[in-house]
Amino acid sequence: MSALYPLKFKTIYKDKIWGGQKISTYLHKDFGALPNCGETWEISGVKSDVSVVAGGELAGESLADLLEKFQGELVGEKVYAHFGNIFPLLVKFIDANDDLSVQVHPDDELAKKRHNSFGKTEMWYVIEADPGSTLIAGFNQEMTEQKYVDALNSGHIMDILNKEDVTAGDVYFLPAGRVHTIGKGLLIAEIQQTSDITYRIYDFDRVDDKGNKRELHTQEALAAIDYKHYPEYKTNYQPKKDETVKLVTCPYFTTNLLDFTHSTSKDYSALDSFVIHVCVEGEYSVKYNDEVYPVKMGECILLPKSIDKVELETTGGFKILESYIK
Repeated sequence: MSALYPLKFKTIYKDKIWGGQKISTYLHKDFGALPNCGETWEISGVKSDVSVVAGGELAGESLADLLEKFQGELVGEKVYAHFGNIFPLLVKFIDANDDLSVQVHPDDELAKKRHNSFGKTEMWYVIEADPGSTLIAGFNQEMTEQKYVDALNSGHIMDILNKEDVTAGDVYFLPAGRVHTIGKGLLIAEIQQTSDITYRIYDFDRVDDKGNKRELHTQEALAAIDYKHYPEYKTNYQPKKDETVKLVTCPYFTTNLLDFTHSTSKDYSALDSFVIHVCVEGEYSVKYNDEVYPVKMGECILLPKSIDKVELETTGGFKILESYIK
């Protein structure tokens, strides 16, 4: 059995009706012959698109194979006991060259009942935003199911949704049930539960290149939506240099922001979990067992639970999202 080491995976590229070019022009990732790239899946245990190790002794092995082989050594004993051979998080970069559909995701209970799947709670970190970019998160007023249905059926769905102006560095936490959409001009890092279940509510009457509208799931969405109005949808945090800043803590993941101007070390020995780094700016190298693993903007690296301490070496600084399960 090979010893585990910091793992990078081959990127999975996906073109979308709303996808753009920033995955290439901003993140400098090559999506080949695709006409656009709406999403990259960087670390995925979703059965249809399981990540494959990019380099080292384990190159070519799938994340699913690694889980079966290494179990708690890879993800932590508590995580493995809960999730088994399904990797619990999905990490993406999303480039919206047009508004995504208005959508919602079911929670664990509903997703299990309907799809034998996990629900989908997620978070967004805005890497880059065109001037005037917006997104939708939740409702802008107190809501009931009937009030929502009336707005949807009368063509006034957009009037009841909470629209927010967005700039780089903004963070949004989206628990399952929250209606949302990513707006045109946004490049986002997304960390979410391992699930690919989306109920599309409204798609701006768009058609694909064959003239077909995309399927809507208006009935399925009714039981999934959280109709409560919240006073605040954006995650407020105080950016700080050279410190670990907590962004999101929930049962499914904890995510911190590390904005460092110099090299540092991290001790993860107190965690019974893997750790994922998502690099959203700059570059650095993970040093472990005298080996060096370079990571630059637009890349992710998975640190197995068996790795307790690493050095993060940089000359020009880096900004990363650090995620794990408590």
